Amino acid sequence: MAVSSKELGSLDIKKLLIKQSVPASIGILFMSINILIDTIFVGQWIGSLAIAAVSVVLPITFLISSLGMALGIGGSSIISRALGAEDKEKALLTFGNQLMMTILLAVLSVVVGLFYSDEVLLLFGANGAIKEPAKEFFMPVLYGVPFLALSMMGNTVIRAEGKPKFAMMAMIIPAFSNIILDIIFIKFLNLGMFGAALATSISYFMCFAFILWFFIYRSELKPQLKHFLLQQKVVSEISSLGFVTFARQGVVAILSIILNHTLFTHGGEDSVAIYGIISRMLMFALFPILGVTQGFLPIAGYNYGAKLYTRVSESITTSIKWAAFLATIIFVVILVFASSIVTIFTTDAKIIAETPNALRIIFAASPIIAIQLIGAAYFQAAGKAIPALLLTLTKQGFFLIPLVLVLPNYYGIFGVWISFPIADVLATLVTAFFLRREMKRELV
Repeated sequence: MAVSSKELGSLDIKKLLIKQSVPASIGILFMSINILIDTIFVGQWIGSLAIAAVSVVLPITFLISSLGMALGIGGSSIISRALGAEDKEKALLTFGNQLMMTILLAVLSVVVGLFYSDEVLLLFGANGAIKEPAKEFFMPVLYGVPFLALSMMGNTVIRAEGKPKFAMMAMIIPAFSNIILDIIFIKFLNLGMFGAALATSISYFMCFAFILWFFIYRSELKPQLKHFLLQQKVVSEISSLGFVTFARQGVVAILSIILNHTLFTHGGEDSVAIYGIISRMLMFALFPILGVTQGFLPIAGYNYGAKLYTRVSESITTSIKWAAFLATIIFVVILVFASSIVTIFTTDAKIIAETPNALRIIFAASPIIAIQLIGAAYFQAAGKAIPALLLTLTKQGFFLIPLVLVLPNYYGIFGVWISFPIADVLATLVTAFFLRREMKRELV
């Protein structure tokens, strides 16, 4: 049963977190399965080089579409607090403005991508034999990115309204369509990388179509024309909070650039393909933790806006406990079944031999990452843009990128893999310190 916005401030936190997190987790699971199966199909039916090409292209498209995610999360934080404070007009104005901002920025980004495709691909690591399949995949996917940006923006607003099951459906629909279209275009029509890209773009549009239907027929937010006119104050507030998410995605993009070039330098195309497999597993395996984080955001935002600080504190501790428990289970599964997991993606003997150990190392600190994710999410939900930004950038920006730049010079490819758990531990310690201080000072 859907949760109304007012119930975010009244239902038991544990029950509320289940109602919010389970659909979010299922949605992320299907999105992750989509990316995972896409990688399996590409690896098995086209080759390991195709996995490397997809690994180069996806960070570019996700960077552009993350404009929508950033504006969605930034605006949704405002919407959750506005609904908590019973300020419906502000919620409507925020929604209308974030929609217009998403359209303008996504279209502009696509135009830039079309005119500078070769330069962008080279920047993101399309070196050597990776370049041609990467370009073949990039161009069709780019046309679908505005629909992905609008979908990511809309999905966060749906959760802010307390309707996580619709948000879940919005993620399931493109997953199923992409898998079916992959089979048709790659396996039966033999369209190769172009077929994989075409399937991806069509699935983005189908997701957008469902979200458009939701806002027309099911949403509490029914903006009028005046709400779509950009207002500086609203744009600034959305941007300041949304910048946290976009900065994180921007840092992830920079990390992808550094990783792809470093991996190519120390291990060639095979190392890029190995990380391509691992990065898909990171998103797939951590889906329940990401789901808890997504479920936590509207609960914390609404109750913070309603000044129900005890409920905010309870939502933090409960979310961390659940996410940490789930992360520990995931770590054990990866530890035991790493070799079996890798064989699903490819038949390349070298990649099958080298990937399992790298997979185990990268996941080594996963049991503690819940503190970092929930801690950073709290500051964003509370509308505290600067600490949210700093804590969000802690792992990738402040620790992982410097480690990846330094350690491979001494330890080669092993230096890349070991950088991940070291960054996780350091980022968790920093976040735990600031979150604990905030809870003692503010949430009492």
